[in-house]
Amino acid sequence: MTGAPRVAVVGGGLAGLRAAVTCTDAGAEVRLFEARARLGGATWSTRKRGLVVDNGQHVFMRCCTAYRSFLDRLGVAEQAWLQDRLAVPVAAPGGPRAWIRRQSFPAPAHLGASLLRFPYLRPAERVRAGVTALRVTRLDPDDERLDRVSFGSWLHDAGVRSEAERAFWDLLIRPTLNLPGEEASLALAVKVLRTGFLDTSDAADIGFAAVPFEALHADPARQALERAGARIETRAAVSAIDCHDEGVRLRVQGAEVEADALVLATPPEVAAELAPDVAGLDRHGLAQLGRSAIVNLHLWFDRPVLDVPFLAGWNTPLQWIFDRTRAADVDRGQVLTVSLSAGDEWLGKSNAALREIFLPALHALLPASREAKLLEFFAVNEPAATFRQAPGCRSWRPKNATKHPRLWLAGNWTDTGWPATMESAVRSGEDAAQGLLRRLGTWETSV
Repeated sequence: MTGAPRVAVVGGGLAGLRAAVTCTDAGAEVRLFEARARLGGATWSTRKRGLVVDNGQHVFMRCCTAYRSFLDRLGVAEQAWLQDRLAVPVAAPGGPRAWIRRQSFPAPAHLGASLLRFPYLRPAERVRAGVTALRVTRLDPDDERLDRVSFGSWLHDAGVRSEAERAFWDLLIRPTLNLPGEEASLALAVKVLRTGFLDTSDAADIGFAAVPFEALHADPARQALERAGARIETRAAVSAIDCHDEGVRLRVQGAEVEADALVLATPPEVAAELAPDVAGLDRHGLAQLGRSAIVNLHLWFDRPVLDVPFLAGWNTPLQWIFDRTRAADVDRGQVLTVSLSAGDEWLGKSNAALREIFLPALHALLPASREAKLLEFFAVNEPAATFRQAPGCRSWRPKNATKHPRLWLAGNWTDTGWPATMESAVRSGEDAAQGLLRRLGTWETSV
C-alpha cells in the first residue's frame, strides 16, 4: 500500500480514542465517529446542581500500565493522583479504622502485616485469608476451567464460610468486577487478585482522576488527534458497515464514507448490530455478556466530613467513598462520591429514597457528617456500566480480529484477559490498532 492508509474508528470511548491515537501516531489518516455529542464513552463529566461530576468513580492501579501510558501520551499524567504506597482505610459504623497497607517485603508477603492486624476478622479468619491468598497465587487466570465456576463456590470449597471472610474478599472483588464476589468468574477474580495484589508488591497502589474525566480523557485526546490531522465527528451515528476486499464502507448520517480499515469500538450490543455477517461475530455470545450496573451518589456538604482521599466501608451499605471536592469545582465544603458497584437493586429509586437509605448510613460511618449541612444529594445511574463478569463470560468475549481483515473490534468487553476496566478498554484499542496496521502492511507517507 502506498500513501497513508485511511482508518475509520467508530466509537469515541477510551478504546476508540486509544485506537485513533495509535493510528495517527503511525501516520494513518483517521476519521472518528461518535454517536453522542461528547467523547469519553463510559467516562464522562457533566455539570449538575452547581457541581462538576463524573458519571462514576473509576479508579486505576499501578499495574494498569496501558492506561497510564495513554495518559502519558496525552500529556495529562500529572492530572491523575497515584499513591506512593498502597494504603486503603476501611471503616465500619462505630468500629476502628483499619488499614490495608503494603510493607517493604516481597510479594505476597507485602500485605501480610495488614492482614494479620485486620480487626474485622477473627485471628483464625486472618490466617485462613492468608492461606487462601497463597492458594490464589497458584491459579492461572488463563485456565479456561476457572471461568466455568464462581469465585464464591471456589471460596466455599476452600473452607471460607464465615460472613466476615466473605465480606473481606468481596471488598476487593465487587468494585473491580462489578459483581458480588459470590457471583464473579473465578478466572477474573484470580486475575484481579494476582495481577493487582499478589504477584508484585506495588501493583495495587491506587490512583484516580484529580480533574473531571472530560479534562483527563476527552479534551486532551481530541486535541492530540486534531493536531495530527484526524477528523472527529460527534453526533455522527453510523447506521451500517459494509466490508469488501479493498476496505470498508460506512453509512453515516445518510452519507457513505470509504476507508481502508475500521476499528469498531462501540458497546457490544451496538457492535453486534453494526458488524456485517462477513465479520463472523457471535451475536448470541455478545448478548450473553449481559450487563451490570453502577450507581454513584454525589453528596455536597458545607464542611469537610471525610479526612482521607477515599474510604472503604465495612458492615454498611456504603461501599467506597471518594473525596471529589477538587474535581467538582466548588469553593466551599466537601463533595463526596459514593460508588455502589453491582448496583442493580438501586436503579430506578428516587433521590429521596436513596437519601433515606444512605444518608443515615453515612452519618453512622462518618460522625463528622452528622453536624454538617447537606447542600446537595443526587444519584447518577449507569445501568450498563460493564458486562456481567460471571462464570462463562470469557467464552463470549471476542478477539480484536474478526474474520474480515479490514474490520477490528475494541472495547473493554473484548478478550483482553482483563476485567471490564479502563485498562482493558485502552489495551483493546491499542491491540486493535496495532493488529490493523500490521494487517495493512507498510506504506509510504509524506511525513
